[in-house]
Amino acid sequence: MGQLGFSDLDERYRSLDAKKDPLVFLNEVVPWEDFRARLSAVWRKPEEERKNAAGRKPWDEIVIFQTLVLQALYNLSDDQIEYQICDRLSFMRFLGLGLADRVPDAKTVWLYREKLAQAGLVEALFEAFDAHLKSRGYLAMGGQIVDASIVSAPVQRNSREENKAIKDGDPPVAWKPNKKAQKDVDARWTKKHGKSYFGYKNHVNIDRKHKLMRRYTVTNAAVHDSQTLDDLLDPSNTASDVWADTAYRSKESEERLAEKGLRSRIHRRASRGKPLSQRAQEANRRRSKVRSRVEHVFGHQHTSMGGKIVRTIGLVRAKAKIGLMNLVYNISRLAFLERTATLA
Repeated sequence: MGQLGFSDLDERYRSLDAKKDPLVFLNEVVPWEDFRARLSAVWRKPEEERKNAAGRKPWDEIVIFQTLVLQALYNLSDDQIEYQICDRLSFMRFLGLGLADRVPDAKTVWLYREKLAQAGLVEALFEAFDAHLKSRGYLAMGGQIVDASIVSAPVQRNSREENKAIKDGDPPVAWKPNKKAQKDVDARWTKKHGKSYFGYKNHVNIDRKHKLMRRYTVTNAAVHDSQTLDDLLDPSNTASDVWADTAYRSKESEERLAEKGLRSRIHRRASRGKPLSQRAQEANRRRSKVRSRVEHVFGHQHTSMGGKIVRTIGLVRAKAKIGLMNLVYNISRLAFLERTATLA
C-alpha cells in the first residue's frame, strides 16, 4: 500500500467535488468572517491581560465555530466530532485543515462551547446571521408561523422531597458538589398527548415564504406555549398573518395580535358541549396546510440534528445547544435555497 502524497490528496478532493460535497457549498454561502469579532470578544483575552506570548497559540475562532456548526449539523458528540475531523477529508477541508495540522479535541470543543453558553452569545450570532439572510434578499415574507417543540433532557432520579425543593426554587443544600454538578434543576416535566416529558421547549417563529427561523426562545418544558407568543412575534415580516395551533388561542392573544396590527390565523378549538361548526373545521384544515410548514422544520431537526434530546445540564447550556441547532438549521436552509436557485 503506497503512502498518500499531495497529488493523491488533490485527487481525493476532486472526487469529493465530483460528488457535490455539500460542505463546499456551505462554505461559500456563509460569511464566516462576520462572526469573528463577536467570537473573539468571548474566546480571546485582551492583549493587556495576557501574561506573555509563550505557549501554544489559541485556536482560530472561525475554525472552532465551524467545528460547532459541523457538530450540530451532523448530531455529533464532542468525542465524535474530534474523531470525524480526523477521519473525514470533507470535514478537514471544510475547516481548512491539512493532514499535518492538529485537530480540536473533545475537551477543547466543550470549553469553547461552554464559553459561548456562559456569555449568552448564541442568540446574538443567530441575529447576526438573520441580518445576513435579509441582506441576501431572504426577507421574512408571507406571514409567520409560531410553534414549540419539546426537547427532552435526561431524567433526574430525585426523591419526592428533592423534586419539591427544586420546584420551589430551593435545591437541596445537602448535595455534594460532584452530585450537584450532575443535577439539572432547571428542566421541568410536562404532558403532551397523555405522555410525560422532562426537559425544555424550543419555541420558534418561521416565515411562510422561505421556511427560515426568524426568532426563537428556549424555556423549561412546563412553560405553556402561549406565554412566549409576544417574544416570538416578528414585526419585520412583510405580511400580517400569524399561524399557530390551538395552544396559542385565547381572548388575550387575539387582542394582542389585533393591537399589533396582525391578523390571527390561529386554530379555533371546541369547548365542552359546543363542538366546532363545519365552517370552523374547514377553516382549521386550511390553516393546517400552512402551519404544517413549521413541522417540516422540527422534523428536520429531530431526524437529522438530534433535536429530540439535549444532553446538557441547566438552562444556560440548553439555550446554547438548542440555539446553535436553530442557527445551524438556518445555515443549512440557506445553502438549500441557494442551491435550488442555481439549479432553477
